[in-house]
Amino acid sequence: MKEIIKKVKEAIRIEGESVLALRKRIGKEFENAVNAIYRCKGRIIITGIGKSGIIGEKISATFRSIGVPAFFLHPAEGIHGDIGLVNKNDVVIVLSKSGETEEVLRIMPVFKRLGVIIISIIGDLKSQLSQKSNIILDVSTKEEACPHNLAATASTTAALAMGDALAIALLYKKELTPEDFAKFHPGGNVGKKLTTTVEEVMLTGTYVPIISERDAMKDAVLEMTAKRGMTSVVNRKGKVVGIITDGDLRRLLEKTERIFEYDVKKVMTTTPKMIKKKESVSSAIKKMEDYGVTALIVVDVARKPIGVVHLHDLMRQGFV
Repeated sequence: MKEIIKKVKEAIRIEGESVLALRKRIGKEFENAVNAIYRCKGRIIITGIGKSGIIGEKISATFRSIGVPAFFLHPAEGIHGDIGLVNKNDVVIVLSKSGETEEVLRIMPVFKRLGVIIISIIGDLKSQLSQKSNIILDVSTKEEACPHNLAATASTTAALAMGDALAIALLYKKELTPEDFAKFHPGGNVGKKLTTTVEEVMLTGTYVPIISERDAMKDAVLEMTAKRGMTSVVNRKGKVVGIITDGDLRRLLEKTERIFEYDVKKVMTTTPKMIKKKESVSSAIKKMEDYGVTALIVVDVARKPIGVVHLHDLMRQGFV
């Protein structure tokens, strides 16, 4: 088994290098492909057969997830009637390792007659498919991860990575926001996090931890004990100016046991982590991850505390 594990690690190395090699090929042809897809007035038709076809189906699904209308066309079905789905305003993406697959080559003249732009994600730049394409994206690999250099492994990984690269480029070019992304994912956990606002999940009223910057540390500790280990600190105008967490207390106890002799203003963190009520739960989770905290104070436009959102509550509700 040790020898097999060694071979498997080598296979992963080969596949990894096949993807990294694509970095040097992201140039003018890639830019042309992105622009052609971005400017397309119709749909993106993706085709291929065998393993390439499976990768093509995944790429089409990824495109749809970012709002690019795309569907997969099986080349064999295409030449038996499904080509009627394609019109001159579409852009075709063809995937093939060899560029010599019979079923793919048979459908190419039809695409040519329709006058569509043909982008090939291809493993052989000297193939017939390459010669029949308008834009060529090179995904050739030195070898497959298969010990016999036969099973499509590194080549399909490279093709998939190129498809993802196109999708990411389009995502940036379309300036897609998380809110836009939510429109295409209304169901499931992704849609739930993106479409649910902080206002819908935050605790309000007496559940919101608040003390004044003029209060004693004893008041702060009592508030934290009652409100799950943290409290916001507000000034005379009710504006949040700080926060005290159980972490702040632990750090203070490392210095002294006489914590009640300290002023709240000297103990609090003056850069509290806050969020607005109309922001998404997804945004709240990201802020918690980025800041390394488990709760956020929800504030209004005047920076006054109106709620609190806890990570554990989000976990119980299935957001995390």
